[in-house]
Amino acid sequence: MRLRKTILLLAVAGMMAGCTSTGGAPQPSAPETVAPEKALVLPPPGGPSIVSVVERKRGNGVEQTISLFTSSSVPGQNSLKVQFFGASGANPGIGNAGFSKINESGIAREVSRSAPGVRMATSATFLQNAYGPFGYASGRSRAGDTCVYAWQQIRSSTAANTQARNFGMIQLRLRLCDARASERQLLGIVYGYTVTGTFDGEVWNPYGNPPPADVALGRTGAPIYPDEGGYRASPMPIGYEPAPAIVTQPRAAVRSASTAQPAQGVAPVPAPIGPRVPLPGEAPQTSARPAAAVAPIEQSVRAIGVTVPSPDCIGDAAMTAACRR
Repeated sequence: MRLRKTILLLAVAGMMAGCTSTGGAPQPSAPETVAPEKALVLPPPGGPSIVSVVERKRGNGVEQTISLFTSSSVPGQNSLKVQFFGASGANPGIGNAGFSKINESGIAREVSRSAPGVRMATSATFLQNAYGPFGYASGRSRAGDTCVYAWQQIRSSTAANTQARNFGMIQLRLRLCDARASERQLLGIVYGYTVTGTFDGEVWNPYGNPPPADVALGRTGAPIYPDEGGYRASPMPIGYEPAPAIVTQPRAAVRSASTAQPAQGVAPVPAPIGPRVPLPGEAPQTSARPAAAVAPIEQSVRAIGVTVPSPDCIGDAAMTAACRR
């Protein structure tokens, strides 16, 4: 009898639990689309626009794939991938994401997959933006498209980690291919992007201790001028505009334009002053003025001039009278 009552009570409890449940199907940790305003990294003003942001939460951080506007015949999507690695258990119930420092072999595989059909060459030049050093590879497709793949790891120095702080790390990957932009224009995106995501707590600060103030501040004999005269190196331009179309002109039009106007930077030949002196063996040139204009001048010359008598007319009165007639 007691066993029957126990079974009945368990059945009633199960029915009540079933009635109180919502019946929803919770989703496991999976990527989800978020608004572009929630991107952890933003491209610079004038740079490629954000198409979509896919976010995936991890137990020890979060990662996002930010798709960017693409204008290229190279297969693939321009994107900016960012990973934030922090404390384990940041998102309870979700597995941690494994991470490792950037190494040469891993980057070589990423570069080869970034732009199919494009021969990418890794740059050996040391470069850094506002967040520290970064590396990149570039190449050009057969159709003339320029591709850039850049990578960066933002992490404080080992000395800062020994103070039980600054343990966070950020890794970024940027893939850009464009049909009309140059390598330098695409590289300007690396100098101009802004990391907007942060870690919760000073312990996970990935940037390390702030740098000290410039020693020149307040010191005698170290003048500081406004940044207008070009005494500092000009910053890397950010963003890019499509290159203007090249307009070809017929050769005849180019030749006529070159003859009509002097080349830029060459002083024009001054007009000659005075009459032209003929070359040896060249017949003298007659005046191009009309005869009507020349006649009055000749007459005025005759009126002003003095007639010199012949020697035969001098000394004999008869001859002088004849010469006068």
